Amino acid sequence: MKKRVLLVEDHPGTIELLQQELDILGYEVKVAQNGIEAVEMAVSDPPEIIIMDILLPKMDGLQAISEIRKNPATSNVPILAATALARPGDREKCLAGGCDAYISKPFTHRQLAAAIEKLFSPQAE
Repeated sequence: MKKRVLLVEDHPGTIELLQQELDILGYEVKVAQNGIEAVEMAVSDPPEIIIMDILLPKMDGLQAISEIRKNPATSNVPILAATALARPGDREKCLAGGCDAYISKPFTHRQLAAAIEKLFSPQAE
């Protein structure tokens, strides 16, 4: 059975690319296009992992992560920040905001696969 990923991204081209990448990696992908949808989808059907953009409409990624972390059903779901926020301090801000890992755009297929694998194997850190 495929592991389920909730991809939270608002840019259509990035959604298409990441869906293809995640499909190649063998994941079942559901897509939320804003922070409000992300919280609703995560809580109603908790995935094995969430890949979260931070710059989102309606509710930004950090607010969505905060809401996801407050819910007992989703408080322990691994969250990978996949974002264009790549200035000094942005990684730390995302991790302090509740993300388990961080990857900045643009990233390669190999970088994405490694980041996800690391979340599923936390003892490997």
